[in-house]
This record gives sequence, C-alpha cells and structure tokens, in this order.
Amino acid sequence: MYPYSDHDSQRRVLEAPKSSTLGPRSDADEDRGAFARDRARVLHSAALRRLADKTQVVGPRDGDTPRTRLTHSLEVAQIARGIGTGLGLDADLCEMAGLTHDLGHPPYGHNGEVALNEVAQDCGGFEGNAQTLRILSRLEPKVVDENGQSVGLNLTRAALDAACKYPVTRTNADGSVNRKYSAYDEDAEILAWAREGHTDLRPPMEAQAMDVSDDIAYSVHDVEDGIVSGRVRLDVLWDLVELASLAEKGVVAFGGSVDGLIDAAARLRELPTVAAAADFDYSLRGYTALKKLTSELVGRFVGACVSATLDGASGQLGRYHGQLVLPETVANEVTLLKTIAVLYVMDDPAHKARQDRQRERIYRVYDYLQAAGAGGLDPMFRAWWEEAETNSQRERVIVDFMASMTESRLERIAQRAAGLARYI
Repeated sequence: MYPYSDHDSQRRVLEAPKSSTLGPRSDADEDRGAFARDRARVLHSAALRRLADKTQVVGPRDGDTPRTRLTHSLEVAQIARGIGTGLGLDADLCEMAGLTHDLGHPPYGHNGEVALNEVAQDCGGFEGNAQTLRILSRLEPKVVDENGQSVGLNLTRAALDAACKYPVTRTNADGSVNRKYSAYDEDAEILAWAREGHTDLRPPMEAQAMDVSDDIAYSVHDVEDGIVSGRVRLDVLWDLVELASLAEKGVVAFGGSVDGLIDAAARLRELPTVAAAADFDYSLRGYTALKKLTSELVGRFVGACVSATLDGASGQLGRYHGQLVLPETVANEVTLLKTIAVLYVMDDPAHKARQDRQRERIYRVYDYLQAAGAGGLDPMFRAWWEEAETNSQRERVIVDFMASMTESRLERIAQRAAGLARYI
C-alpha cells in the first residue's frame, strides 16, 4: 500500500486521548489508523444520516425501496473502496471519500442546489461540493479549537483533500468564477491547508476514485431503480431511432460523442445480462436477472478502471502519484447508462412540474428565514447568526441552515411560511 506520511495524517486541532476507556491502555481507539477514524466520523455524522431524506433521482418517498442520497452514498463508498484496494490506496480513505461526496447536497438534490445558488448570490453562491467541505470542516459538531470555534469533524489533511473533487475556490486569482468548486472563497484557507505542499489542480487519487465510483453507481444502480419504477426500459438499446436521440441528449448532458455512445450501446446489447434485464417483468426471475446485471456491470467497470490505471502507472499509486484511468469505451458505456437513468425521469412533464414546486418551496423558506432572523434558526445556527458581522455572513448562516435540512423539515417550514403569508 502507498506509504501515507505523518503530514497526510495531521489534523487541524490536536486531540487528547479518550478518557473513558476501560482496560490497561489509555486509548484503545489508537488501534485504528487515522483514516479508519476519519471514515468512522463521517459514517456516524448527522450530515450523512440526513441524506436518507434527500432526493437522488426520484424522491425518498417514491415507492417502497427508493434510492436516496444516503443509499447512493453507501454504494459509492463501497465501489470506491474496491477501486482503492485494487490500486493499493488506503481503502478507508477511499471509502470515506465516497461517503462524503454528497454530504453538501441540499433538499431536492441538484434542483435544490440550483435554487439555493440563486438566493445565495449576495453571500458567495451555493455549490454542493463546497458545502461538503464546509460541513466537514465547520458545520458538523465534533471538535472545537482552543477558542471554542468549530473545526467540524477535524478530519486528517488527506481525508479533507480526498473529499474535494474540484480542488479550487469559487473565485480565481484573476477574478473569474468557477462553475464547479470545492471551497467557497471564505473557506480558501481550509482547502489550502488540506492541499499543503501541492500546487497543481489535480484532485488526489482518492478523490479521483470517488468521482469515478459516483459515475459507476449512478449509471448502474439508478438504471436499476428506473427499471423497477417502470420509468426505464433497456429495450431502448435495440431501438436505433430512439437510441440516436438518446445519444444526442447524453452528449449535451454528460459529454462524449454520439458515435461513441451508439457504439457503447452495441457492446451492451451483446451482454447476456443486459438482454435478460431488458425483459424485466417483476417476477422472481426478473428481479434476480436485474441484480445480476448490476453486479456484473459494477464489476465490469471497476475492473476496467483498475486494470487501465495500473497499466498506465509508472510507480506506486497514492495521493498525488498517478492518474486514474477509465478507458474511453467504458466511459461511453457509463455515460450512456447515466443518460438512460436520468433523462427518462427528467424529461417527464410531471417530474418537471414537481421540480418547479420544489424550487418555490426553497424560495419561500429563504424569504421566511430572512424575515424571522435569529428567531427562525436552530440554536447552533442562531449562535453563528448572532456572531456574524455583516449581512453577507448572516445570509450564509441561513443558507447553511437550509442546506442542512431534510426534505420533510423544509416542507414543514414551507407550509408554516405559507400559512403566515395568508395573514400578511
């Protein structure tokens, strides 16, 4: 395994040994490595649990067994651990990166992200990846520094870095603004600390493994959900007219080329598991065929990624040593499946109408909290609001509070705000 250094394992705040352990050793927790402790901190965080009530593709209350942001994150973490193990990276660190990758998502997923970014323009915008770093390093209560200020989960340097898929701030030195970024401008020093000693803009290998795992989980498991819900049928792979239209939409949404996606469909059609899943009929045989499909596709994509990365490596892989490789043919298969998983849901008129209502709720709750001030916030956020020195800082507290909500909580507050509006 790659030799991670003491520098990689450093935390922003030095922690005293645990004082309540039993037995002869002062801290049995030291039997675990630093990255195993990081993984455990994320796994036990409230921010991760809240993802159970946040939309993945369909809502958390759609059907009996929908995939939520939480179940998706667990699947991403498992795939990332497999890739990390295959490449000789620290498996706990890769799994932890997978667990963190969606922590910053607000209610309603990407749709909520768009709405929150609109209302947050005066305080520096909203971006789910940047919110993840903010949760890990500020908002999730675990450790405070000597001044009583929160440092979040106080993860190691390598762990915070592994959670940053886009390791840049919102604003560049020349004043230009990045569309995707892993740190708000006000959190620049935290990102700089995590990446201390590295000046290039590549994410570390562990973050690259997380990013590819996200795409794999999205392409495979969300197709499975779509098939079970009746929104997706894999027989589209045999409908060349529909396939051409789908490929064009996929290129616009995710990149690649139309010919590359059509060729990917041809390869997928040759797989017996794909043909079997295309005939899904809700029978026992149908469900087992669908599970075999997901298992084999994950193995196909992970195996190709690990093999191609090892073949292209010039030495031991780890953090800033090496580049993760997903062969173009495999990347096209993943992109095509992502397109099938997302567009058949997103293009549905009823889904678009639901998204409109979701954004309206976010606007309503934001206006309500702006009017309510400190009195509308939970105690922890209220303290930060009262400590804020500018309107921009107070707006950021409101946005942090809203992003932390589950969808059920946001909807309850939206109903309360709508009720009050009738009397104004």
